[in-house]
Amino acid sequence: MPHRDKPTVVRPFQFFRAGAQSAANDDRPILVLDDVTKYFDADQPTLRGLNLTVQRGEFAFITGPSGAGKSTLLQLIYRKHTVDQGRILFAGRDIARLTDRSIPFLRRNLGIVFQDFKVVEHWTVFENVAIALEILSMPRRLVRSRVSEALERVGLSGRGRERTENLSGGEKQRVAVARAIVTEPALILADEPTGNLDPHLAIDILTLFEEINETGATVLFATHDHSLIAKREHRLISIVDGRVVEAQSGLSSWPGQRNKNNSGLHAVAG
Repeated sequence: MPHRDKPTVVRPFQFFRAGAQSAANDDRPILVLDDVTKYFDADQPTLRGLNLTVQRGEFAFITGPSGAGKSTLLQLIYRKHTVDQGRILFAGRDIARLTDRSIPFLRRNLGIVFQDFKVVEHWTVFENVAIALEILSMPRRLVRSRVSEALERVGLSGRGRERTENLSGGEKQRVAVARAIVTEPALILADEPTGNLDPHLAIDILTLFEEINETGATVLFATHDHSLIAKREHRLISIVDGRVVEAQSGLSSWPGQRNKNNSGLHAVAG
């Protein structure tokens, strides 16, 4: 029988954990969207023939006007919805072909952060973060260690016993980030994670995601916040009319954009 202190869950994408090394797979993109089309309205696709490749370890902003399909793109990646045409490869596997039983295993390899935090208010900080490990049947000792480390990384060290309902909005978002990273996923999907925060806290949260990216995790950060986009030189992926327009190093390299100015920001983010 296996030792009780060892996790028994098998990860179908184990070699794509954050910071993991595998010589055979280092050159493979972590994410490929190949001619992806998604309809919610029969007459107007939200995404049309969208092509996108994301390399392991990248940090990219996903932006575009309201309703452009930013959230839809992320939802397709974590299989809330399925593509109508095309395919999405995560770690080389076509996620549209996964069985319903396999979808939870896909999501265990992703860290997902939402605009509205999605924390359980009457739980403690520890409980909100630990749940991501408990569903993996990890032993309690390892859960305590991993949660403590995650809380330290997001600036909430020593606050695990506090009720989440007593925290500020920025602190609740940090709890959500800790929950997303505690399983050490290779890919973090952040869907407007600063949308409910003031500008100062928004920068703090963005910086936190950048620090997570530096540990080896790939980050896709969906936002329409002009100020965040302007302050960084990350890869900029804009969804325009259902397709991707992008720049490799922020607005300074945006097609036709010679200067960093507000008109360029509005053209990108709506």
